[in-house]
Amino acid sequence: MDTGSAGGGGEGQIKGVLTHNGRYVQYNVYGNLFEVSTKYVPPIRPIGRGAYGIVCAAVNSQTQEEVAIKKIGNAFDNRIDAKRTLREIKLLRHMDHENIFIPNGHGLNNAYFKAVHGNILVIPGLAKIV
Repeated sequence: MDTGSAGGGGEGQIKGVLTHNGRYVQYNVYGNLFEVSTKYVPPIRPIGRGAYGIVCAAVNSQTQEEVAIKKIGNAFDNRIDAKRTLREIKLLRHMDHENIFIPNGHGLNNAYFKAVHGNILVIPGLAKIV
């Protein structure tokens, strides 16, 4: 599946490759692999990056809402990063705001946070599973 020119620098669209029998699309964003459900229609575009992760925007084809997906790579590779990641998750849970939703969960390998018009969820393990 080609969603445009390959890249990751924010200009144009990023090339996507179907995976898992067509259920997911894999994108290379700034040298990091994002695998998202095919319900997120192209283009996926990078909107920011920092020391702890990369954020991309996409559109949910079921709701037509634009979403932001944050990938924290190697979030649990060392104790300090694991503590920081878990602290962020705990703070989001503690906020107990109607626009913040975090499913209870699983062992996280790489954490994705997904914001849908202010709704934030943690989708565990997507970096390796999806």
